[in-house]
Amino acid sequence: MRVYQFSEQPYFPGWDKHSGTLRVTFPNRICDPRVAADLFHRYYDEYQLTDELGLDIMLNEHHQSATCMSSAVVVGLAVLARITKNARLLVLGYPIGHRPDPLRVAEELSTIDVISRGRLDMGFIKGIPYEIAASNRNPVELMDRFWEAHDFILKAMTTHDAVFNWEGEFFQYRQVNVWPRVWQEPHPPVWSTTGSSSQARVLGERGYVMATLGTGYGTRKIYDAYRKAYVAKFGKAPGADRFAYLGLVAVAHDQDEARRRGDLIAGYLRTSPIVSLPFRNPPGYLPPEDNARLMRGEAPPRTFTKAGRVISMQYASVDDLIDSGVLFCGTPNEVYDQIVDFCGHCGGMGNLLMMGQGGELTHAQTVDNLTLFAREVYPRLQEFKQPDAEEAAKAVAA
Repeated sequence: MRVYQFSEQPYFPGWDKHSGTLRVTFPNRICDPRVAADLFHRYYDEYQLTDELGLDIMLNEHHQSATCMSSAVVVGLAVLARITKNARLLVLGYPIGHRPDPLRVAEELSTIDVISRGRLDMGFIKGIPYEIAASNRNPVELMDRFWEAHDFILKAMTTHDAVFNWEGEFFQYRQVNVWPRVWQEPHPPVWSTTGSSSQARVLGERGYVMATLGTGYGTRKIYDAYRKAYVAKFGKAPGADRFAYLGLVAVAHDQDEARRRGDLIAGYLRTSPIVSLPFRNPPGYLPPEDNARLMRGEAPPRTFTKAGRVISMQYASVDDLIDSGVLFCGTPNEVYDQIVDFCGHCGGMGNLLMMGQGGELTHAQTVDNLTLFAREVYPRLQEFKQPDAEEAAKAVAA
């Protein structure tokens, strides 16, 4: 198993100053640039420690939000490509359906891949509904735009002997010739995220690494949809390395301290949904089946325990979050057992996207959290034998 440390790099000092939203219309006057600078340096220090501890690194991008200051993720990637030495750098993700210029994306990511000497993982994502207004996109055509941008970026990264022109529905280019060329051949690995079975099938047909975020013990259904599509396309079962899961992680030798850390990290879950109503679900952003799941309470911000009990991640207790597999929390032994149990339930999961810093967790707590995990949990996870991939695929077929 690989473990990627993740933080949304929040501006938590402003969280108590909102009046119903922390995104889109939350005024940036609340942000003190001096405080933001201190926080950015702190987060980069923690990522540098992550590299030194032998873990990998994940960054993301959101906009107009006090819950995530990483609004230009290529900046963070560029910094970390230079100051880290060994960690894979996963960007999960790049909302390419929103971006106006996929050629620029291809150039940015190719450059990062070269600076890092081949340590980039490319996570292309649809983006979240709150950012439709800011990007001035039509939500109905967002996925078509996403896949055209995706196809163009990969062609730009893999064309080396001649320039080409591109005449698409959304993008038109002349004399495409990306310099520098990518380090990894034919291109850096592609990842994407989803919370729905329909999109999981699309990703399975492409063989990309699929990540789910906050899907708890409902994750197995999504993984199985991927498995079925993957087997149909490739004639074999996907390995555990094709699956990733974002989980909050709080570890300490003292159980009470671990729970305190878990409660602080869960501030991420409690603040992310604080958004003005008009921006929460733009018409056309979700397909009808996903809107139906949302209304039935079968999608985040709601999730499931192993017993099938529905919980709200925004209001859940630490115990509920542990029971749902959203939070792995406790002593090193307890956290290891929780992660292994979750892997078994999912039929295999080879990439843990670990939110080891979230909410108002302090720098000292984060350093201890990451260090304990890296030294006392991660070595055992690396030795853990994943469930048999063929058996998991057969269970789906049956």
